[in-house]
Amino acid sequence: MPEKQQTEEPQEPQEHRQPAEERPRRRQARGERRVAQLLEAAASVFCRTGYTAASTNAIAREAGVSPGTLYQFFPNKEAIAVGLSDQLLDDWARSHGQALAQENAGLPLDRMLDAVLDPLIEFNVEHPAFAVLMHGADTPGVIVEEIGTLHGTMLARVEEMIGARLPDLPAAERTRTANMAVHLFKAGLTLVMSHEGAERDGYIAELKTVMHRYLEPLLESGSPAGH
Repeated sequence: MPEKQQTEEPQEPQEHRQPAEERPRRRQARGERRVAQLLEAAASVFCRTGYTAASTNAIAREAGVSPGTLYQFFPNKEAIAVGLSDQLLDDWARSHGQALAQENAGLPLDRMLDAVLDPLIEFNVEHPAFAVLMHGADTPGVIVEEIGTLHGTMLARVEEMIGARLPDLPAAERTRTANMAVHLFKAGLTLVMSHEGAERDGYIAELKTVMHRYLEPLLESGSPAGH
C-alpha cells in the first residue's frame, strides 16, 4: 500500500511573523498606555470631586474602561492616588530643579523671581490634581510623606540660593527668610490657582510684587526686612 504523503500546514510568511521577544514588549507598551490613561482619568476625577468623594467606578467611567479593567492595574483608589502622585512628584521635582537652579541666584531680583516662580506656577496650572492631593484631608499617608520630603528639599534649595547671594548672612536668618519666602509663595499660589485668565495673570504679578518687596531689603542690606 503506497505511503500517504504527509502534508505540511501552511506557514506564515517570514516577514509577517512577530519575533517572540516582541510580543511581551508590545503587551508592556499597551499596559503602560492603559496606566497612563487611568492616571489621567483619576486626575480629572480628583479635581472635580476631591480625593475623598472620588471612586474607582468614577475613574473607570472617566477612562472609558470597565471597573474590571481598572482592577487589573490598580487594586484600589489609594493605589491610583499613589501612582498619580509619583508621576506628579517626578514632574514637580524637574520643575523645581529648573526653577531653583543655582545659576538663577545671581540674576537681578526681578529676573530671578521670573526664573524661579514661572516654572513652579506653570506646573501647578498644568497639573491641578497636585494641589488636590497635596492639601486633601484624607490624602494617603505615603503621599503626605513624599510631599513633606519635597517641601524640605525645596526649602533647602531656597536657603542655598539666599546663601549664594548673601554668604555672610547667619544660618538662622537664612533659614527664617527661606521659610517666609516659601510660605509667601504657597499663599500666593492659592490665589493664583483660584482665578483664571487675566485675573490669574494679575495675581501672579501681585505675588511677584509681594516677594520682591520682601526680599529686596534683605538683598540690599544683608539683613531681613524690618531688622
